[in-house]
Amino acid sequence: MITSMSDIICVTARNLCEGDFFHQLERIAAASPKRIILREKDLSEKDYRVLAEKAINICSKYETELMLHLYWKTSIELNCRNIHLPLYIMRMLSDDDKKCFGCIGISCHSVADALEAQKLGAAYIMAGHVFATDCKKGLAPRGLDFLKKVCESVDIPVYAIGGISPDNIGIVRECGAAGGCAMSGFMKCVNPSEYISKFEKK
Repeated sequence: MITSMSDIICVTARNLCEGDFFHQLERIAAASPKRIILREKDLSEKDYRVLAEKAINICSKYETELMLHLYWKTSIELNCRNIHLPLYIMRMLSDDDKKCFGCIGISCHSVADALEAQKLGAAYIMAGHVFATDCKKGLAPRGLDFLKKVCESVDIPVYAIGGISPDNIGIVRECGAAGGCAMSGFMKCVNPSEYISKFEKK
């Protein structure tokens, strides 16, 4: 298992990049976040596979852990043993399907979700959205009480998502989270290493 000193996960959104997505992805991989989740939900499975193949090569170069997203059969075909899934897909996987993966992450939106994800074999949980964010315009954030309850309910790592920044990562950690996830910050920053350093524990 690849390890990183950082507790910040990069969640991709290529449409937020002002420059070339793969150049940005390479800079992020070189900066060694906790992991990168290739989360491009607008793509068909065929187009996602093309993107994933390039992302796998980039992340392998820097030994940065890459999680593919949603398309678990494509992940198996590409010999990528890390997958991040919504809970409804995790429910459909057989035990044999799960054995194809070394790490399965699950997105959760309630304590009940978190407990079910843990029971189904998730290695970690991404819980949110915690704070208001442009990615979820019009949707009220679930807040810190939600995050704390999720963290207290399970024994696996919980990573907060939704408006996570260097300014609030401290209180996120105080709630029991193993770290946080960032999307637009990673996609738009000029220097990912410098960006990650802003999240370092004080």
